[in-house]
Formats: sequence, C-alpha cells, structure tokens
Amino acid sequence: MALSRTRRHQGIDYWPGFVDALSTLILGIVFLLTVFVIVQFFLSQEMMGKDTALTRLTARLAQLTELLSLEQTGKVSLEEQMAQMRASLSAVEGERDRYKGLYDDLGSGTATAQGKVTELSGQIDAEKRISLRALAQVEVLNQQIAALRRQLSAIEQSLEISEKRDQDSQTRIADLGQRLNLALAQRVQELSRYRSDFFGRLRTILGNRPDIRVVGDRFVFQSELFFDTGQAVLKPEGRTEMDKIASAIIEVDRQIPQEIAWVLRVDGHTDVRPIAPPRTNWDLSASRAIAVVQYLISKGIPPQRLVAAGFGEFQPIDPEQNEAAYSRNRRIELKLTER
Repeated sequence: MALSRTRRHQGIDYWPGFVDALSTLILGIVFLLTVFVIVQFFLSQEMMGKDTALTRLTARLAQLTELLSLEQTGKVSLEEQMAQMRASLSAVEGERDRYKGLYDDLGSGTATAQGKVTELSGQIDAEKRISLRALAQVEVLNQQIAALRRQLSAIEQSLEISEKRDQDSQTRIADLGQRLNLALAQRVQELSRYRSDFFGRLRTILGNRPDIRVVGDRFVFQSELFFDTGQAVLKPEGRTEMDKIASAIIEVDRQIPQEIAWVLRVDGHTDVRPIAPPRTNWDLSASRAIAVVQYLISKGIPPQRLVAAGFGEFQPIDPEQNEAAYSRNRRIELKLTER
C-alpha cells in the first residue's frame, strides 16, 4: 500500500517523449541529407555527360565556322580573279576589234595583221576556258558553303534541344525533391508516433523498476535481469520479462503499416573487465544480443524486424571504475528505429 501511494504521488515523466521527438527529427534530417547527396550525385553525373556532349558540339561548331571562313575567303579570291580575267578579256577583245578594223581598212590585209588577229583570238579562247573553270570552282564553293550552313543550323538546333532538356531535368528533379521531402516527413512522423506508443506500452507492462531505465530513445535493461555472470543463456526470470516485451512488439507490429521499414535493434554491452579466455567481451555482448533476438523470434516476432548487435565494453554509459559503474555498463538495450 505504501508503494501504491508513492506511485500515485510521482509526476509524469515528459523527458522520454521529448527525447523521442528530438531523435526522430535528427534521424529525419540525416535521411534527408543522405537522399539529397544521392540526388546531387546522379544529377552531377547527368550534367557531366551533357557538358561533355555540349563541349563536343561547341568544338565542332568552331571547326565548321573556321572552315566556312576559309571557304568564303577562297570564294572572294576567285571572284577577284574572275573580275581581273573579265577586265583582261575586255581589253583583249578591244584590241582584237581594233586590229580587225585595221584589217578591214587594208582590204585584203596583211599577213602581220592576220597573225595578230589569230593570236588575239587564241588568247581570248584561253581566257574564256580559264573563266569557265573559275565559274565551276565558284559553284562548288557555293554548294560547300550551303552545306556548312545547313550543318551549323542543325548544330544550333541540337544545342537548343539540349538546353531545353537540361531545364526540364532541373524542373523534374526539383519537383521530385519536394515530393520526397514531404513523403519522408510523413514517414518520420508516423514512425515517431508508433515508437511513442511502443515505449508507452513497455512502461505500462514493465512498470517502474530500478533495473530498467529509459535513456533517450532506448529501453535499457541490466544484464543481470536476463543472464548470469559471463553467460549468454536467458534465465527463467529473463524469459518472463521477454514475454512481456514480445507481446508489446507484436501489438505494435499489427498497427505499423507494412511500407514503413522499422526494426527493433537489440544491443549487447559489457563492462570493461575481461572474461575468461578464449572468449572476449565482444563475443559475450554479441551472444547475449543474439540470444534475445532468437527468443523474440520464438515468440512470433518476424525475423526481418529484429537486429542483433554486440558492442563489448566500448560504449560505456558510466566511465567510472567501480562496481556501480560496471553494473550500469552491463546492459541490454532495445531501440525501435528505421531500417
């Protein structure tokens, strides 16, 4: 009766709930940062590939521009040559006409005038042949310039399409990030609610006991509650407590949606003092965590919802070197968390 009156006078402990919320927020932030880094990695890979293609297109564009400039320069040079040949042709024709007039005035003409006319006619024919070749070269250059302009137009269109795809990708990634952040926030809130329910049930089932404590987002059980010194076999009284825990886990498992990836992590810890060789504290802590997990599985807990971990003496909660500290460091911890 005295114990009952003492419990009624105890206040409500709000600290575990505050720690639950804080740890959930931290887990959510860490997960969001991880997703953000992954998205940035794939985005950077995609952008690097597009930058490489853009660089190749730009280099090809520069080459085509340079080639077009050379072709245009050649065309101008040929046109100048043609203008000079036309002027020379006009001068030769004028000279021919002058000699021909002289020839007509002389009547039957002289052999000298006739030879001059023949020579001038041959020069005119040669100039005409050269002019025809120059015109053919100019036509070929015009065709090459037209082809280069078509290639330049195609490259510009490819660049525009690539830029538009980049913009579309950025928009899709931003939209995906927003939806992912919203989904993650909802999942974190859901898991936080179920974790609070689970801790509340455990507190109700286990009651206020000195060998069971709540530290942050974990339930901490003294190893002596489940195991004898240096042993990894569950004691009968330990199985009784595990039965209570198993019933609470099964009840919570029915309520948590299947798409939420949660696990119950069982951590084994020892004090710093070594045990009898050849075993080590690593072995002992891991064996105890595995023994708890195996017993929970035998009680109907799905194996995929359980994780066993052994930490040996390397994560003490009390650094002092005395019996009380050793006792606090020998413990089994239960933590409901994300997979």
